[in-house]
Amino acid sequence: MNKELEHNFVTQLEQNQNIVHKICRLYTNDSDGHNDLFQEITIQLWRAYPKFRGDSKFSTWMYRVALNTAITLYRKSKRRVATQDFEGVSFKIKADEYDDTIEEQLSLMYDAVKTLNDIDKALVFLYLEDKNYKEISSTLGISEVNARVKMNRIKGKLRKILNP
Repeated sequence: MNKELEHNFVTQLEQNQNIVHKICRLYTNDSDGHNDLFQEITIQLWRAYPKFRGDSKFSTWMYRVALNTAITLYRKSKRRVATQDFEGVSFKIKADEYDDTIEEQLSLMYDAVKTLNDIDKALVFLYLEDKNYKEISSTLGISEVNARVKMNRIKGKLRKILNP
């Protein structure tokens, strides 16, 4: 791949890496799993990047690839994220240290969300990222009506979990 494509990818990834960190937090339980999943999502994003046509925002495309990667790996392993070797990749990404102290008050919410199935987790994540139902339905490949109905049901489930 050419250097310009590589530079654009690294720049976009660095600007949007918190998306990946948040997804990793949803689908893993420890820092090793988080780091492994972050690496795997980065590899999958890099592999898919030449096919990114710019029809949507980079962040929307990134959500889709990252969530699909996390869900696929989660379903395969249920506990342990399998990763691929990172050796063949020549670029270096400056990774900010992920500091979750700001989100500690959301710990109960994350625990509740982790009890949901894979698609419901993704839906909640996108909802909490202030995505509208059109964007959510497009990212998850479901109808807008289905996204709304599912979200209302999920809200009820979460209320019962958080306020027994």
